[in-house]
Amino acid sequence: MQSSEILDRLVARVRFRHLSMLLELRRTGTIGKAAARLHLTQPALSKALKEIEDAFGFPIFRRGARGLVPTPAGQAVLNGAAVLLAELGHLNEVTRLSRQEPAMVLHLGAPSAIGAGMLPAILAKLRAGDERVIVRLSEDPVPRLFERLVEGELDALLTSYNQAVFSTHRSSRLVYEHYLEHKYVVIAPTGSPLARKRVVTWKELLDMPWILPDSSFLARQALEGNFLRAGVAVPEPVVTSNHPATTIQLVAAGVGVSAVPETMMHAEARIRRVARVRVESMPQAVPTALVYRAGSADHPQLLRLREAMAEMVRAG
Repeated sequence: MQSSEILDRLVARVRFRHLSMLLELRRTGTIGKAAARLHLTQPALSKALKEIEDAFGFPIFRRGARGLVPTPAGQAVLNGAAVLLAELGHLNEVTRLSRQEPAMVLHLGAPSAIGAGMLPAILAKLRAGDERVIVRLSEDPVPRLFERLVEGELDALLTSYNQAVFSTHRSSRLVYEHYLEHKYVVIAPTGSPLARKRVVTWKELLDMPWILPDSSFLARQALEGNFLRAGVAVPEPVVTSNHPATTIQLVAAGVGVSAVPETMMHAEARIRRVARVRVESMPQAVPTALVYRAGSADHPQLLRLREAMAEMVRAG
């Protein structure tokens, strides 16, 4: 059967309520629990599932000792179902806003380091280029952002280029576009002796109280690389803080030293609460990527975002 015939069959037989049923079955793992949540009888839901599987031509779930488990092909269907239902929600949001004035809604995800660093300049350029774009910004850890992107809740991510996380979602048909790098600097309280030294070695920094993000963050991994290249151990943080703005306040209060995006430390440096530490070799810059689903490449709001980011790259 040709792909066009398969598509026609799916369009004729599969409804949005069927997709909602599939996602509820995945969430609950059993026919009984899903039927109760959907206010259906178990026989009615079992019949509907068989009709959906017949439409696709393969089983979406296998029945195991612990309940329903998606088959490999079924997992692809479930991912697509989540995206389609999320897109329906986005369409409803856009049409509601467009009753007053035509608008585009961009659901964008970013980890806190980028959300508080380079993102404001990007969104300012985006809005300056097209005021019709409304941005719904979500700041979460990178693994959760990827889950939300694959499920269709987000249109795109602006995130650190974390190859480990990217590899996990290799089969999800995601596009990765490398754009900019954000530089990190070591900071200390203004009164610290470190702030007055012309050059500080990584060995000297080893014994300082460090404020660091969780070990899963790419910024921390890049920082630890500097200690390892200097031939010294990696310090154990006295405080774990995943948000750079909070980290800067902790440094200003004298809790310890840290490394933060260079774009973020200037405001506190101007009022002399933190100072940049001149280390023998600066922390590595962390590459940044724009990530989106391949099927969303021509969405107007995503095209506007890519144009704004390209302008920033050209401007240096």
